[in-house]
Amino acid sequence: MSFRRVADAGSLWPGEMKGVIVDTTKVLLLNVGGDVRAYEDSCPHRGVALSCGTLEAASGTLTCAMHLWQYDARTGRGVNPRGTALRRLPMKVEDDSIWVEVDSDAAAG
Repeated sequence: MSFRRVADAGSLWPGEMKGVIVDTTKVLLLNVGGDVRAYEDSCPHRGVALSCGTLEAASGTLTCAMHLWQYDARTGRGVNPRGTALRRLPMKVEDDSIWVEVDSDAAAG
């Protein structure tokens, strides 16, 4: 599958996040200190959209709104509880746009 343009790069400021849909996959875009990341917009715990949660800009901690599970937004690794991880998606910032690639496995899940 190829990269799909999902947003203007300037529309996601440092400390911001937003959910978008690429084909049938819910994608979470995060800007942590100027570095953009893309993950599946689904908490591994119960599948709740992480875009409904909060992103603490200073620490880069992403918190799920439902049960307050926390993740390091830079790496996707679980902070509380440890041993969990978000599914990171291939992405790039190019031509003033954010591009994300979703594969058939992500689209099916």
